[in-house]
Amino acid sequence: MAQTFDICIRGAGVVGRALALLLARDRLRVALVAPAMHDPATPDVRAYALNAASRALLQSVRGWPDEEHATPVQHMEVMADQGGSVRFDARPQGGAHEALAWIVDVPALQARLHDAVRFQPLVEVVQQPVAAPLTVVCEGRASRTRAQFGAEFEVTPYGQTAVATRLACERPHGQVARQWFAADGSILAFLPLGGPEGNSVAVVWSVSHDQARHWLEADEQAFTAALEEASGGALGALHMSAPCASWPLQQARARRWCGRMPGGAGSWMLAGDAAHNVHPLAGQGLNLGLADVQTLARVLHGRESWRPLSDLRLLRRYERQAKSALLPAAVVMDGLQQLFARREAPLQTLRNWGMSGFDRTGLLKGWVARQAMGSGALP
Repeated sequence: MAQTFDICIRGAGVVGRALALLLARDRLRVALVAPAMHDPATPDVRAYALNAASRALLQSVRGWPDEEHATPVQHMEVMADQGGSVRFDARPQGGAHEALAWIVDVPALQARLHDAVRFQPLVEVVQQPVAAPLTVVCEGRASRTRAQFGAEFEVTPYGQTAVATRLACERPHGQVARQWFAADGSILAFLPLGGPEGNSVAVVWSVSHDQARHWLEADEQAFTAALEEASGGALGALHMSAPCASWPLQQARARRWCGRMPGGAGSWMLAGDAAHNVHPLAGQGLNLGLADVQTLARVLHGRESWRPLSDLRLLRRYERQAKSALLPAAVVMDGLQQLFARREAPLQTLRNWGMSGFDRTGLLKGWVARQAMGSGALP
């Protein structure tokens, strides 16, 4: 007899697998669409900055990687172009948090989730979409299914490309995540890897498209010399330990996050990057995607016993709650990017003054830190 499913999840990345595991805990039968993939020609150099809420979710489904692949961030330093700076520390925030965030190696996280799915009997990995009352699209920003279902995706390009790589550093990172805003609008981030005593970092350098093309074609010596200059030599001499990857940056959001399937048999909904994209300057992209997962699982768990999974009123509860949670982060990320992209001298002076003034605040800075850490606790 053919297997029947309650939910079909299209997309087997971190968001899709985490959602499948969470829904299986509610005894829902899940088909996870994961087409056979060939081994990539180049290694995945991405790393995610995950907050306490994301960590708790992944731990609950046995998807959190080993210690050496999840480096706790105890301090964060943000430097502007005219001496403005902000420093966040995990310890003064109090509570149960062990860190501001954890920098997680993407291949290690994906491998752990892959194993968790393999041992979950209510999740079946399939290579093609199957019929189910509810289809959840978690295919990422370039989702084809989203377009097939008629969901408009409003995109605002930032005119920047993210250049990512891994570096071995002369000095240890000290569990500090560092970020530099330059006068030309570029943003450089060094994210600590390799555990508390490590001396390697994941790099995300947001630069103009022309600069990105230049650095992607440059030799290693010129590229690392530019990174040393942009980072003020904070970690000493730098050496590449992986090739570069790149992707264009944008802010985007789907107008509708749920609807009826073409033909009317069942319903669909969006989650993660298929529903929204933000600038990576605060590392909140996957945190927002996992927040979608948590919201959707909570809405489906709390549904009335008579209400089917395909009920649009039910799905719109998720849409309203997820959009409401996304809005503040999207506004802040876009505002910061727009502010630091401006090159007028008065604005440069004002934003540096504002950063230094913010750094001296007590309750406000603490509240912002707790929001980023995923606690949501008010000061």
